[in-house]
Amino acid sequence: MIIQPSYLKKGDKVAIVCPAKKLPKPIDYAISVLKSWGLEVIIGKSVYAEYNQFAGSDILRASDIQTYLDDPLVKAIISGRGGYGTVRIIDELDFTGFKKAPKWFVGFSDITVLLSHIFANLNIQSMHAQMPYTFEEATPESLLSLRKALFGENQSYQYLSEFSNRTGNCQGILIGGNLTLLCMVQGSVSEMDFDDKILFLEDVGEHEFSIDRMMRMLKRACKLSKLKGLIIGAFNEIGVEKIPFGQTANEVIWDIVKDYDYPVCFNFPSGHIDNNLTMVVGANVKLEIETKNVKFKYI
Repeated sequence: MIIQPSYLKKGDKVAIVCPAKKLPKPIDYAISVLKSWGLEVIIGKSVYAEYNQFAGSDILRASDIQTYLDDPLVKAIISGRGGYGTVRIIDELDFTGFKKAPKWFVGFSDITVLLSHIFANLNIQSMHAQMPYTFEEATPESLLSLRKALFGENQSYQYLSEFSNRTGNCQGILIGGNLTLLCMVQGSVSEMDFDDKILFLEDVGEHEFSIDRMMRMLKRACKLSKLKGLIIGAFNEIGVEKIPFGQTANEVIWDIVKDYDYPVCFNFPSGHIDNNLTMVVGANVKLEIETKNVKFKYI
């Protein structure tokens, strides 16, 4: 049974932590936004800690997250940013208290490790969404999608794809996140079950050959053959090659999944972009895909 944490209400406490890389700038704007939603914001010890490129040592970051996993009065844990480092501490975390009092865990990019681990082991929903580090550049729509998700308001998304989709409708449980991190946790206790799911993927700063390699890894591991649907988000800041690979990121992915029969959409507003709409991992969703027009709805 999939567990949905309680939605937030005004006056609830939320904690900001940094499981991975250190913050290069203050997050006062994000704190003010969260407070404007009526939330009490707690700043974790890792938020402004530094240890080389990390937000404090592995011990400090793990301890900081553990504090709020165990605190039943904290209703959501929001990652300050991603970067790299979550995998270094994931096995040090004890989710016993979190399981007894589930709460929302929010983040994307490197935080995919935590989102995947939580769903794989506990069947608890979480949110792939904007983080305080990205709030200032975020579109109003993406921040609204996070607020609505946290407070349990119904919402749906609609957009036009620049790349031709494979048409069709599907309904199922949503999983996914950053492609690199989803590949990294394969074969570990943090690996989600892909079968009969609607999968969403995004990534940033990769070469086309890297995207090709990771997608083929998932295909060879039989992770792509039994999906109900596939959502391809932003694959941006592609690394420049001296010798061109010959395919765009979307073309690479399409070439790998074209022989399956489930619907596939491209250019979904999710990932390392300003309009990074909230995707609730573990939620039941409905997807309606036309050649260009895409409708996504939580049900």
